[in-house]
Amino acid sequence: MKIMDILVRDAVILDVASTTKNGVLEEMARALASAVPSIEPDRLVEVLVEREALQSTGIGEGVAIPHGKLPGLDGLVAGFARCRDGLDFDSIDGQPTELFFLLVVPEHAGGRQHLKALARISRFCRNAEFRKKLSEAVDLEGILSAIADEDGKF
Repeated sequence: MKIMDILVRDAVILDVASTTKNGVLEEMARALASAVPSIEPDRLVEVLVEREALQSTGIGEGVAIPHGKLPGLDGLVAGFARCRDGLDFDSIDGQPTELFFLLVVPEHAGGRQHLKALARISRFCRNAEFRKKLSEAVDLEGILSAIADEDGKF
């Protein structure tokens, strides 16, 4: 599975306006819903907030991978957002979070595809050079190029 195959280009946010955890979740959900008509934005926000209440998806080193399941989807979709100044996302390392990968899977899909995508993004984000490329990208093409380059390595 390639992240570029599931990443919705129109759901990439170069610089979030939000300064709170729930604000980022809402902003990302609305961006993804505007690009994928079968997604109901308010329901997606509920799912993401419920998931975060269980345990933060902030995996550390400035990265979070919020995720959840929704009815009505044909397949796994992803979005991306960046917060240049970072924000408190209750990350496991206690550090501000700057890079956000959103994953949404069909409600009745098996967990395998979802887990593969989570694992792949986690592996990408352990690479400090990859995180730096995402942080320093000046435009959408820079973000997409960094992700495509990393996709090509595995």
